[in-house]
Amino acid sequence: MSHSLGIIIESLVAVLLMLTIGYCMLLNARLKRLKADEHSLKATIGELITATEIAERAIGGLKHTVRDVNEHLGSQLTAASQMSTQLKGMLAEGDGVIRRLSKIAIAARPLPQEPEPQPAAPKVSSAKAVAAAAEAFAERRRASGLAA
Repeated sequence: MSHSLGIIIESLVAVLLMLTIGYCMLLNARLKRLKADEHSLKATIGELITATEIAERAIGGLKHTVRDVNEHLGSQLTAASQMSTQLKGMLAEGDGVIRRLSKIAIAARPLPQEPEPQPAAPKVSSAKAVAAAAEAFAERRRASGLAA
């Protein structure tokens, strides 16, 4: 019996060793996969660091560009507002000139000898017609950007 007990114990130890070897092989495979994942993770981290550095440089360049645009845009806005003020003054002067010209044209026009009857149109004096024509002319010149 002692001999069979020894064989049973030896067999049990052999089975446990076989299980241990199998488990060690399984752990070895998992460690290999983990090591491979570690290398790919290191490569990914390196790419991320490179991309971050590129993005930081691009952001710095954009900040510089925004600063330059801000400075130039401010000066251009100031110049545009001055130009607008000048153009308003010129338009006002042009309106005054047109009004004076229409008054001169009205005063220089001789009165008609015999008024001709007009068919069913409302009667408008010639002075008013000239003034209205001068105003329409001034409006067209202003709309087309050709004001004096």
